Amino acid sequence: MKFGALEAGGTKMVCAIGLEDGTILEQISIPTRTPEETIPDIIEYFRDKDIVSLGIGSFGPVDVNKQSETYGHILDTPKLAWKGYDLLGNIKKELDIPMELDTDVNGSCLGEMTFGCAKNIRNVIYITIGTGVGVGIGINGQLVHGMLHPEAGHILLRQHPEDTFEGWCPYHGTCLEGMAAGPAIEKRWGRKAIELADDERVWDIEAYYIAQALTDYIMTLSPQMIILGGGVMHQEQLFPKIRQKTLEMVNGYINTKELRDIDHYIVPASLHDDQGIMGAIQLAKWAAGITE
Repeated sequence: MKFGALEAGGTKMVCAIGLEDGTILEQISIPTRTPEETIPDIIEYFRDKDIVSLGIGSFGPVDVNKQSETYGHILDTPKLAWKGYDLLGNIKKELDIPMELDTDVNGSCLGEMTFGCAKNIRNVIYITIGTGVGVGIGINGQLVHGMLHPEAGHILLRQHPEDTFEGWCPYHGTCLEGMAAGPAIEKRWGRKAIELADDERVWDIEAYYIAQALTDYIMTLSPQMIILGGGVMHQEQLFPKIRQKTLEMVNGYINTKELRDIDHYIVPASLHDDQGIMGAIQLAKWAAGITE
């Protein structure tokens, strides 16, 4: 059986065909334009691929509640052409196969839980830190939804004592995304992250904010593994700093085998930036009734 996978992002749509074991047979990237320009290209790609089902990991906010009248719709988004757009319904109209939809970052979390470093771990957090900050959460093997879906990239933080930056997020200022996403680094220091690789002060402050968020997640969700992905996390010198600062902030209050083995607890993404597509393959399997 072949499964379709769509990672619907704000700048590009990645379409792929995969197998049950997560193998990606082929994939293409389509620029994200207006829905009227973009969706026909997606339909055209999948139409003759003989797939049994399609899994979609979408940028958001997106309605993931299957009982909702707007299930599968993009909600309030700065990409105004997509606001209120029925992503799932319009694809389903053209491809009459079972489909399952979730957020792109929940899809990445699912990819790691199914095929990657978190395989067989039931309580996992996946955080992508790039243009924005997104958090996917798996609890008891299931992706977390509630009144919407997690928006844990927007938890509020206290400022580093040496940081006067007021935050980049137009909604919350000094939330995690506002202080630690790629644009925040660039606005604070006047240069892109990749140009600042050798500046210890930059990464000490960055690690402070990420570790503060991880401490909050540890205290509230008690994950068995935390995975960090996204463009900012390609700065690998961040990992030891984040691990050390997280332990300092937890301050011995929690003492578990996971925290005692911190190098295998806070880890980089393991699927070579294909975790979102592989998660969408798993969503497609669920849509086809394959639940293992």
